[in-house]
Amino acid sequence: MTTILVVDDESNILELIKYNLQKENFKILSASDGVTCLTMAKTYLPDLIILDIMLPGKDGFEVCRSLKADVRTAPIPIIMLSAKDNEIDKVLGLEMGAYDYITKPFSPRELVARVKTNLRRREYTKEQRDEREIRLKGLIVRPERYEAILNGTKLDLTPKEFEILVILSSNPGRVFTRDMLLEKIWGFNEAKETRTVDVHIRYLRQKIERDPSNPEYIETLRGIGYRFNEDSML
Repeated sequence: MTTILVVDDESNILELIKYNLQKENFKILSASDGVTCLTMAKTYLPDLIILDIMLPGKDGFEVCRSLKADVRTAPIPIIMLSAKDNEIDKVLGLEMGAYDYITKPFSPRELVARVKTNLRRREYTKEQRDEREIRLKGLIVRPERYEAILNGTKLDLTPKEFEILVILSSNPGRVFTRDMLLEKIWGFNEAKETRTVDVHIRYLRQKIERDPSNPEYIETLRGIGYRFNEDSML
């Protein structure tokens, strides 16, 4: 049975989420503070976490950062909840590795749909990780280990940067639009969020390219999206 950890300090919100997810036959664990969330996540390794930002003890951002820094909990999809419809909070949460972001008040039907979408993405990502290592000129990507090595040095990539690298390097020559990358990696498709993709590509290039302004690995197709250079493959 799929297990979901729900974290919110408002008991009415907690019960609403639990009720609607249990109707879909999910097993629900719950916590009302950040410290308890971290303990439960590392103990039970749930399939997905719904995480409120405003929590006592450690807030949702701190919790998300801690979970993504631990190799055991890093693959767990996180949907962040917030009472603020604040773009900065949304971008910050996504850049820390959250898969999705929902603003309160929310529709229970939408929440369930987002949960199912992100669980499907988790399975897709797991399939990508299970593939054999990808060897490129000077670069080795090992999806199953969350590991990328450039000229013998292990790269320090965020979960989202690594997912982008895996998707692009697994499909050399294939063009991915920004919307496609948003859907595959973040689980949603909104034109106003496409700059999130550009920001992550820029950071990734800074880590893998000798000259980020003249990239050898990740090419930009102006007005369309990105693709991995076929000439970089061994």
